[in-house]
Amino acid sequence: MTRAVLSIGTNLGDRLGNLQSVLDTLGPRVISVSPVYSTAPWGGVDQPDFYNATLIADAPGLDEWGWLRLGQDLEARAHRVREVRWGPRTLDVDVITCARDGVQIVSQDPELLLPHPRARERAFVLRPWLDVDRDAVLGGDSVAALLAALPARERDGVAQVAERLAIANV
Repeated sequence: MTRAVLSIGTNLGDRLGNLQSVLDTLGPRVISVSPVYSTAPWGGVDQPDFYNATLIADAPGLDEWGWLRLGQDLEARAHRVREVRWGPRTLDVDVITCARDGVQIVSQDPELLLPHPRARERAFVLRPWLDVDRDAVLGGDSVAALLAALPARERDGVAQVAERLAIANV
C-alpha cells in the first residue's frame, strides 16, 4: 500500500467542481483533504487565479507510477490541455510525495521526480498540506519550516476560500 500526497489545482471552468471531481473519483482512497485556497498564478503567465487543495490518499496495490497515471487520467477526464508551461488548466494533479510502508519514495526518473522538485518553493502546496498533516516532512525538512522560509509575498498570496470539498462516501 502506498500513501500519496497530491496537490490539485484549477483555474478554468467550474474550479470547485474540477477539484471535487478528484475526490469523487478517488472515493474511499482519500484519507483527508485540505480547505480550498485561492492563489495567484505561478510561473509568470497571465491567467485567472487558481483554486488549490492538497489531499492524502491510500491505495492498496498502487505504487508511485500508479499515482502518476491516475493523476494524468484525472487531468484527461477534465479535458486538460498542455499548451503553455505553467499556463491555465482545467485540472492539475501533482504527486508531491509517495510513501510505501511509511518510507518516503525517492525517484530521479525524469517522468516522475519524487519528492516533487518544486513543492518546497510553493506556498500553494505547503500551506494546504499543513492543514491535512501538521507534522508533514518533505525530503527530510519540516513542511512548516519550509513554508515559514518562503518570502512573505509568496505565503500571503495563498488565501483560504469559503467553498469546501467533500470526501466522497463511496
